[in-house]
Amino acid sequence: MNTRYTDEQVRFAAKLYYVDGVNQSGVARLVQVSQAKVSRLLAVARERGIVRISVDDYEPRNGDLEKGLRDAFDLGVAIVVKTAPNAPGEVVRATVGHIGAQYVSPLIPDSGVLAIAGGRAVRELAGRLPERDGRRLAIVQAMGSIDSSVGTEDAIELGRSLVQRWGGFFMTLSTPAFVPNKRTRDSFLAFRQIQAVWERFTRANAALVGIGAMEASAFVARGVLTAQDIDELKKRGATGEICGRFFDRNGDECDTPWRERVISIGLDALRRIPQVVAVVPGAGRAHAVAAAIRGRLIKTLVIDEDGARALLAIKPARGAGKSTSGTSGKTKR
Repeated sequence: MNTRYTDEQVRFAAKLYYVDGVNQSGVARLVQVSQAKVSRLLAVARERGIVRISVDDYEPRNGDLEKGLRDAFDLGVAIVVKTAPNAPGEVVRATVGHIGAQYVSPLIPDSGVLAIAGGRAVRELAGRLPERDGRRLAIVQAMGSIDSSVGTEDAIELGRSLVQRWGGFFMTLSTPAFVPNKRTRDSFLAFRQIQAVWERFTRANAALVGIGAMEASAFVARGVLTAQDIDELKKRGATGEICGRFFDRNGDECDTPWRERVISIGLDALRRIPQVVAVVPGAGRAHAVAAAIRGRLIKTLVIDEDGARALLAIKPARGAGKSTSGTSGKTKR
């Protein structure tokens, strides 16, 4: 506890600021401290219990839309986050990550294997997952690196960050995401260190992924695929992508040359994971999300209201998204 300020000073500053509405420069003049010290005085007031802030209950989730998604798509868990009206994309991602993290955290086991993908939405949520004592996970990179540059949204950085906060250990997939041909891919997969990662995929308890849309591919943005490549994928039925695996409207992997060039967790392996959380804010990926649910690729969806409404506007295919995780979507510990 900071003892440099007397209770008398702290109470005086707190009354002026919180009760009387005096701004910080006015508080500094009346309490006779520098303006730089006013914020510290107010912090001390909270630390000593002189100021106790209460906020009326606020429900940050849209329960009606969540129920609509669960019913329409037979989805295990839907987390629909309210966001500010007309907020730009980066604000929507940050809000969905901030609110969604507290609800996703209990779905991730304290031990076992967590496969993690990259992406800006995944970064916003993963960076806000609360620290928890006793959690010890093997965190595994779910896809090779997109290119030679490493950004804060890449799986290798997200995995390292989570291990630093939680403990456990991180296993990297030290390969490119896409290689020139099947022969090169098979050569990588023959390495013992890559096989060790692959073996973890088969024992994963949970996964945290994003879902890519063909119209806004991160692989095109970073020069790995061309616009012509995307056109070819779409001609072959590709609707969306998870970890570099392109799937059709039913969530089945498309038979394309890229299928033999990608180094990442397979879609069949993803289906077998008890808890797969997808973080997908925005309405632009609705068709890709619907396809992933139809293909039973995800068990939990974290999305914003606009994204949820766009998803509900899509008529699910018959038998869409039959959940294998029950109604709670929680991973056994």
